[in-house]
Amino acid sequence: MTDWFTAEWPWYIAGPLIGLFVPALLIAGNKVFGISSNLRHLCSAIAPGKVEFFRYDWKGSGLWNLVFLSGVLIGGFLAYHSGAAHDVAISAETRAALTRLGIHDFHGVAPSELFTWHALLTLRGFVSVVVGGFLVGFGTAYAGGCTSGHAISGLANFELPSLIAVFGFFAGGLAATYFLLPFVLGGV
Repeated sequence: MTDWFTAEWPWYIAGPLIGLFVPALLIAGNKVFGISSNLRHLCSAIAPGKVEFFRYDWKGSGLWNLVFLSGVLIGGFLAYHSGAAHDVAISAETRAALTRLGIHDFHGVAPSELFTWHALLTLRGFVSVVVGGFLVGFGTAYAGGCTSGHAISGLANFELPSLIAVFGFFAGGLAATYFLLPFVLGGV
């Protein structure tokens, strides 16, 4: 049974399970799947202060989402410490392209040249993590949700703004991959 939880699930099992999660949330209490709203819920729970945006009933609308976030964090921790292999399978072409950009360590789930505390003190590590994180956060706020919220819940509800947001996510990802990433990794 443990092997079932630690092994990779094929797309034809994981995809439908994620897809069925959306209607289950809607049926269970008109909940929308997404993760980005948790920052607002946390700010409202910890220190709402005088900011009107953070003064709302977070227990009624966000408690289940904070439990979901906790499960994601606990699941990630357990997966990391499960003893299973953590190397991401990438193609030889991708390895060659990343090597040309200065990435050489392909162990783990993220390159240590960019995603370690030591790398954070370098210019390209700072740009990749801090500036990139800020841009993701800004984009999430501007788009009114994250990729999971729009692409899974929004598209399942046939929402045009979610379709536009998903097109924007893909266009931004392609632009970052082919134009921004080579500049950041090679030119900085």
